[in-house]
Formats: sequence, structure tokens, C-alpha cells
Amino acid sequence: MRFMMLMIPGGYASAAPDNMPSAEGVAAMMKYNEELKKAGVLLALEGLHPPASGVRVSFKGGKPTAVDGPFAEVKEVLGGYWMIDVRSREEAVEWARRCPAGDSDVIEIRRVHEVSEFPQEVQKMAEDFSKLTG
Repeated sequence: MRFMMLMIPGGYASAAPDNMPSAEGVAAMMKYNEELKKAGVLLALEGLHPPASGVRVSFKGGKPTAVDGPFAEVKEVLGGYWMIDVRSREEAVEWARRCPAGDSDVIEIRRVHEVSEFPQEVQKMAEDFSKLTG
């Protein structure tokens, strides 16, 4: 089963566009990432710049509108993610518990949809999905 672990760092919603993690924080996270890799469960991972440097595109009334960050109404934002392949939800939770996160950080765990889980008619419509993702 594939799960995405979404890092929601406390205070990141109001971080400056050029905000960077500390060397100590990166070192601790790299050790954790190496553990994921050595266990053979890590599929992908990335960190994200703060929302102050982002853009949101909304589609109100069917019209796309782009708005530059920061986004005043946002309380929680993504700071990065890990894509892992594990045997169960419980195993995903155990990996999240090992993360060297801070007191105000949260990791949300979400299972990834597999095409094989959908009804046959939906699978037929998505049969070329694997060609899009490699």
C-alpha cells in the first residue's frame, strides 16, 4: 500500500519566502530519510518552499484566477512530503512517529488511490494512467 505522509510544519503559513531550515534540522531529517530508504519503503520525498513564494489558482465560476502568496486565510500548509510503500496503515503511522518533527509540526498520512481499487468502468477510463506517471 502506498501512503503519502504530508508534513505540516507549525508556523510555516507565515514564513518568509526565503525561509530555510537549519543545518541541524536538515541533518536530523536526512538521518530519518536514510532510515526510510534502508528499510526499502521510500518511493519519493520533497520539501516545499513557504506559501509566501507560492501561487494559488482558483476556479470560481469556471474562470481561473491566480493569486500570489502569502495566503492570509491559511492556517496549515504543506512543507513537504514522503511517498512510502508499506504493508499497512499502522506501519505508515509507525514511520511517521519516528520523524524528528518539532513540537508544533503535524504529519498527515493519506493512502494513495490505486487504479485497481476502482470499479471496472472507472479502471477502463483510467487505463492509460500508468503511461502518464511512468
